[in-house]
This record gives sequence, structure tokens and C-alpha cells, in this order.
Amino acid sequence: MSTTTITVPQPSGAEQTSEENAEHGFLASQSLADDLQAVLIDLTALHLVGKQAHWNIVGPNFRDLHLNLDEVVGIARASSDDVAERMRALHATPDGRPAVIAAQTTLPEFPQGEVLTHDAIDLITRAIESTVATMRRVHDAVDAADPTSADILHGVIEKLEQQAWFISAETRRPSN
Repeated sequence: MSTTTITVPQPSGAEQTSEENAEHGFLASQSLADDLQAVLIDLTALHLVGKQAHWNIVGPNFRDLHLNLDEVVGIARASSDDVAERMRALHATPDGRPAVIAAQTTLPEFPQGEVLTHDAIDLITRAIESTVATMRRVHDAVDAADPTSADILHGVIEKLEQQAWFISAETRRPSN
């Protein structure tokens, strides 16, 4: 198996845009822009991982998981757009280029090819939990810098944690 080196394009992260006459108001600090960029990266990666799973799962409860994965993808896609547009509103530049996403995501690698539904349940749950962990890691700093951006994170965390619960319940057993 060959090893591929991924070169991240430069500039590789969030940077502030210059102000224009129509732009006034709150400007994101570099640390706020970096924190929102980290969230954007993992949400974008979750969207891609969700589609990879959606296209390649096989096995028991295929249809239910197939449809549930579309819900996860929809949440990740809409939420990444909300975060990126929030960044732009704060005069920060979102960076969603494929090489940047691949190099900087915290999500575990998803296997290539067909994946048994029960394995995919564990894999996608880990991907969701990793995305949420990034949001929880940056939350307090984001909240201190910009409570409005933190409110966006609150809604996304709620939706994704619910999806992780829905999906992981497929293979759980009662604890009693």
C-alpha cells in the first residue's frame, strides 16, 4: 500500500479579510476564526464521511441506516454552511478546500469499499462524536469571544448528539 503525502495549500487556514465600505461591526479575532475554522473542517468532513457510509453500507437494517445517514449529512452540510457564513459575517475567511479538510480533520479515517451496517454504526457514531468533541473543545473560547457564534454551536451539538444516540441505539443492548 503506497503512502500519499498531502500538501496543504497555503494559506491553509482562516485569515481575516480586509474591510470594505459595506462591512462594519464585530471582527473575529484570529483565535475565534481559528476555532470556527476547526468546527467547519470537522463538519465538512462529517458530511463526506456520512455520504461515504451512505453509499457503501450493506447488511441488516440497510434502509433505516441509509436514510438516517442522510439526516446526519443534512445536518453537517447545513451546519457547515451556517458556520462558514458566520465566519464571513465576522470578516474571517472559511477554508473548505479538500486538501485542507483532509489534512486538518479530527475525524477517524472511514474505510474504503463496502461496510457492514453494524460496523458503519460504530464508525459513524465515532465520527459524530469526534465532530462534537471539536465543538465542545472550542466552545468556551468561542462563547467568551462571541456568544452569537456559540449559539450556533449549541444547536449543532444538540442535533448531532441526538443523531449519535439514534444511530448507536441500533446495536446497543439494555444494561440490565
